[in-house]
This record gives sequence, C-alpha cells and structure tokens, in this order.
Amino acid sequence: MAMTQIMNEKKLKTPAVFIKRGGNKVTFRLYKLQLILKKMALGKKANKITETIIKMLQEKDTVNAQDVHRAVIVTLNQFGCNKEAIKYLQIYKENEKKWEKDTDPEERLNRLQTKDPSLVHENANKDSNVFNTQRDLTAGAVGKTLGLRMMPEYIAKAHLRGDIHYHDLDYTPWSPMTNCCLIDFKEMLTNGFKIGNAEVESPHSIQTATAQMAQIIANVASSQYGGCSADRVDELLAPFALRNYHKHMAASAEYIPDEKKRAEFSKKRTKKDIYDAMQGLEYEINTLFSSQGQTPFTTLGFGLGTSWIEREIQKAILRVRIAGLGAEKRTAIFPKLVFTLKKDLNLKFGDPNYDIKELAVECATKRMYPDVLMYDKIKKITGSFKVPMGCRSFLQGWKDKNGNEVNSGRMNLGVVTVNLPRIALESGKDKQLFWEIFEEKMDLCKKALVFKVERVKQATPENAPILYRYGAFGKRLKPGDSVDELFRHRRATVSLGYIGLYEVGTVFYGPEWEASEEAHDFTLEIVKRMKEKCVEWSDDYDYHFSLYSTPSESLTDRFCVLDTARFGNIKDITAKDYYTNSFHYDVRKHPSPFEKLNFEKDYPKYASGGFIHYCEYPNLKQNPKALETVWDWAYDKVGYLGTNTPIDHCFKCGFEGEFKATARGFECPTCGNHDPKTCDCVKRTCGYLGNPLQRPMVHGRHVEIASRRKNLFNGANKNE
Repeated sequence: MAMTQIMNEKKLKTPAVFIKRGGNKVTFRLYKLQLILKKMALGKKANKITETIIKMLQEKDTVNAQDVHRAVIVTLNQFGCNKEAIKYLQIYKENEKKWEKDTDPEERLNRLQTKDPSLVHENANKDSNVFNTQRDLTAGAVGKTLGLRMMPEYIAKAHLRGDIHYHDLDYTPWSPMTNCCLIDFKEMLTNGFKIGNAEVESPHSIQTATAQMAQIIANVASSQYGGCSADRVDELLAPFALRNYHKHMAASAEYIPDEKKRAEFSKKRTKKDIYDAMQGLEYEINTLFSSQGQTPFTTLGFGLGTSWIEREIQKAILRVRIAGLGAEKRTAIFPKLVFTLKKDLNLKFGDPNYDIKELAVECATKRMYPDVLMYDKIKKITGSFKVPMGCRSFLQGWKDKNGNEVNSGRMNLGVVTVNLPRIALESGKDKQLFWEIFEEKMDLCKKALVFKVERVKQATPENAPILYRYGAFGKRLKPGDSVDELFRHRRATVSLGYIGLYEVGTVFYGPEWEASEEAHDFTLEIVKRMKEKCVEWSDDYDYHFSLYSTPSESLTDRFCVLDTARFGNIKDITAKDYYTNSFHYDVRKHPSPFEKLNFEKDYPKYASGGFIHYCEYPNLKQNPKALETVWDWAYDKVGYLGTNTPIDHCFKCGFEGEFKATARGFECPTCGNHDPKTCDCVKRTCGYLGNPLQRPMVHGRHVEIASRRKNLFNGANKNE
C-alpha cells in the first residue's frame, strides 16, 4: 500500500507550505520524506516513523528545511535508529560539502587542468586540444561556478542533483546572453551594418553578400551561445546575384551587340558567380572560429525560390556540398543544410523544381545533409513557415503591431530541461504520485526559465552591438534602450526541454511499449501537459514559453549517470548508460523508417518549440530513390526529417561506407585506420554533424547505432 494512501486513511494532515534553505516557498511534498526514509531500509518501522514525523510537523501550516531536518533526527533516535540518524546527518554534511565544491571555481579549473573527460569532451564539436577552445573552456569553468552562485540556490541545487538541467551554464547566467536566433540578414545586407571599426554598406554582388554573411555569422556566434540560422537563403541572395547579372550585361554590351546572346553570356557568368559565392561561403564558415572556440553552429534554409537565379542558388548550395571540402573532398560539418519540400513546387515529378529535389536527395545520400522541412506540416505545427534556429529550435508564428508576420530577427532566450525518467522512477509506478511530482518539477522549471528571462533582460545594446544595434535581431536599438523591446509580447521564445519519454514508458509499461496504445497515450499526455504549462506561463508573463525536444547528447548521458547513482542499474532504463532524446524511438531497436516515423509523429504537435525526426539507413548512394520514398511518405506526417546514413571514407585504402565501431572508437573496417588526417568519419551529434575521430563522443551510443544501422532499413529500398 502506498504511503500516501496510508496517510489519507489515517487522515493525518501534512503542512501546506515548505520553505527551502534558499527561501523558496513550495508545496510540502510527502513523497520526498518517503524517499529519504526508504533509502535507510527501516523495514516495518518506516510507516510509524513517517507518521511520527508528520505529527511533529503538522502543528505548523508552514515548515522550513530546518524543521524537517530536526524532526527526522529526533524521530529516528526516538525509534532507536541511532545509526540511521548519524548517517542522515553525514549525508546532509556531505551534500553541503558537495555544494561548496561544485560552486568553487578553483576546483573546476583543477578538473579542467587534469583533462576531466566530462569537461573537455562535453561538446562533441569542440576540439579541446586547441588554444582558443581551451581558453573558452577555462572561462566556462569559472562562469559555470559563478553562475550557480548567482541563481536562486534551490534552482542551482536542482540542476546539480539532476532534477533539471539549466542549459549553457558556461555562459549564462554569469553573462546575460541569448541562445539561438534567426539572423535578419535581409535587413543587414540591405541597410548595411558595422563590425568593429568597419562601416559595411549593402553589397553589390553575390560574392560580397556571402562574404558579409560569413562575417555576420562569426560575430553573432561570438555574441550569443546558441546556433544561428539564415532563412530562405536562396531568396535572400537572389537580388545580389541579379546585380551580377546586370553588371555582366552592361560590361558585355560593347562586345556582344545581340541582346539575346548577351543575356545568355551574362546568365552563364552569373551562374559561375553564384557557384563561387556559395563555395566561398561554405569554406568561410568551416574556417571560422567564434570566441567560443568552435566553428559557428550555422544552419542555411532554402528551397522555395522559383526564379532562375533562386533555382541556381539552390543547386549551387547542393553541388558545393556534394563536391566536398579540400583536395580530399571531405564532408563539410557546417553549415547544416535544410531543404524545404512543398507540394506543387518540388515534391513530385513534373513540379517546376523537382530536379532540385532530386539533387537534394543525391546530396543527402552522399553528405547526410540536407535535412528536409515539410512546408505544410511546419506551418500547421508552428503557425508559420521558417527554418529552425540552430538545429531544431522553432519560433512560433508571430506578427508585429502592424500585423506583419515576423520570423527573421527573433531569438530564443534559453532552455531548461526536466529529467522525466527520474520522475517516473521516484513515483514507483504510481501514476498519481507521478503527476504530483510532475507538477512540482514543472513549477521548478517555470521559476528557472523566468530567472533566465530576467537575467537576459539585464543586457544592454552595447553588450552585443551586432545583435541589438546593427540589425541581427531586426529592430536596431539605441544606446540606453531596453533589450526587452525585442523579447516581450512573445517575440522571443524561452524553452522547456524534456528527455526520456522512452524510459518513462518503460517504467510503467515495460521495454516493448511502443506497440501499446495505452502507453502511447500516457507518454503523449505528458507532452501535452507540458505544452499546457507553457501556454499558461506565456499568458502569465507575455514571453513565449515553448516546449522543446532537447537534443543534448551530453545531457542524455548526465541524467542517466546521476540516476544510476541514485536508483542503481535498472534494465532498459539506467543500465544502458544513456537516456533517449525527447520522444524518439528506442535506438537499440530496428524499426523501418515508416514504423519509426509513425510512432513519433504525434508528439511535435505539442512540442512545437523544437523537434526533429531521424531515420537510420544503410549506404544509399546507389539507391537514392529509397530515400526519396521516405521523404514523400513523410510529407504530410512529420514536419522535419533528418537522414543518418554511412558516409565514412578512408583515404589510405579507399573504403567508403560504415566505419567499424570498436572500443577505441570508429575505424576503417578494411585497414583499421582511425587517423583523422587520413580518413573522414562523420556522425550526427544532436542535430548537427560531427567528426568523432577528432572530437570524441560523450558516450558510446553512436557506436551502438553504427553497429546496428545496416539492419534498420527494411522497407523503402524495396519499393523502387
């Protein structure tokens, strides 16, 4: 019989309010006392001890941490549990010491100096061997400890315990930075901008426009901590390519009097200019380093343009990516490419841009990108069409005071992720208790997110001129203006993240719950209730709280490690050493792409603030129609779809395909080569690509996925 039921039957009143050590007032939660006592293995005494503690506390409507602490010690001694009382005191003291240690900059710097893997490999796209990354890691180590001290203690301790994860502590709240954004390139390229000492005017060619884009990206990435995106880049750059065309027409008039021939010549030269410009942009982005010691996390969205110039830009983006980088033709890690599919434009044979879709399919089989957005589904889920900010964070449809739809120039203010598997494990399979704990954690997340918003509002336009004064965030502020002008009235988003729906389903329904309608409805209800909380908070605070399907690879590891220490190795939950990202299908299983997408398709309706679906395939270079089949089938079912397929290449022996997963990492299955100088090994990390030979993975999940990939695709390749 559950302890809550015993208490109800005995009609014992619990205090209404509990004041934490940091002063935060919350509802008194009986389950927390139960969990403390359960760890002590008190046997038959447990119920009586709990009742006695409650009786001691029920004299007050409001109790604080010291009251509960005292009642536990007194009652344990009263029942002869002296060893348990001493142990309880020891644990309390150890927790206080741990808090001091976790918020000590010197302690964290020492860990960094000794190359603690959890620090130096926390980000799979940062090479901790290079000086500029080391400098960022050093600053982050200090910033993280100071940030924990800045925020309310109960939020900081919840983060350290693993109840929640306060994202990007390296940078915030120590610095009032924003997260990811859609850069307003159109405003900046049209009206000019300033970087450092240079006043930059509107470009007169597409080559200059892409060079300016690279500079903007570098500066934006150094002024925030998340990814940055360029929306509809084919349409954005078309006016500047048109200037190239007009220049060629004017310059060739003296030599080619025939206007038709002159137009053909100018068009040919402009196409070459477009290709060179897009190639230059790709090389520039991949050679950039932001102040964070990494290549800027950049996303380019394209695919909706219909003019000959817009079509040519789309084709150039894809052909440049297919061609590869350098003499060895390596796969470019950045920018992430996102191609839009749209009915009557490029979806079916006979559509005017179908040939570009075919090129996009070829590119995805050879370089993994582009991912694809389904135009109609994205509009339905998010309220308007736009590319994600960074890898998967979506803005919601928003109009300014004049009724104009605005996407570019908007941003996200940060993410706090809740540990859903822990709630399930703490509930002991009691759904009533699950929802009680859920409510508590939602309140905690709300307060953490509100703190994020309040901290970011403390920035000034002078802190990040490229963002606030020179157009990256759209409206240009003056010195002394409030940056909140760009955040409030739901112009910006702030996101509630979540991890581990698969593990929650496993706690309540076992590891094969994917086929259970009841389990599906329960996990969907969790996402739905989180969405309802976000709507409620948005109404209360007038910022757009969005539900975000967290992509963090290191966090799937971190939460699981902390829960293993608390609950032990639990088969199919903690024992596999990682939690499953967001709503994704269990990566250990072998569904067809159709089965996987059919299982996942209902969740983004509620998690509209961030989502992506992936499918695993074998080598598809010789069978691009198989991938196209999945894209077509998925068009009206999911909004955002990524391709995972083996594209590894060994330059020693010439092998192409899937590198072998071994204890020391990935290596060529033919010759055993694993030297990043002589092989190209590319895997997806979160929503981006990464090279695990150069920057080790946080854990072995990608090794496991790689070893299973060849068995996963058992449907679409048979349809063509």
